[in-house]
Amino acid sequence: MDLPAIVLDRAAERPLPVQLAGALRAATAGGVLRPGDRLPSTRALAVTLGVSRTVTAAAYDQLLAEGWVSARRGAGTFVETVPPVDLGSTAT
Repeated sequence: MDLPAIVLDRAAERPLPVQLAGALRAATAGGVLRPGDRLPSTRALAVTLGVSRTVTAAAYDQLLAEGWVSARRGAGTFVETVPPVDLGSTAT
């Protein structure tokens, strides 16, 4: 599974984890990421994006709390069915 291009703006007011969670949320809602897709590990994604693992872990934690992803110990993080929320009302 290939992730869509994710661009993080270090000069933006929104923190990097919020930007990353928003990009993954939008990719899921838009059908680029589908239920069952395995996301890269937080370490691998951090290397790809040139950010710290703390940034990717915080983004994954937020998506987990919102129901966009599920984590299976030893197996990874997986996209879940898109939650029935309006993207305009989520914290991005």
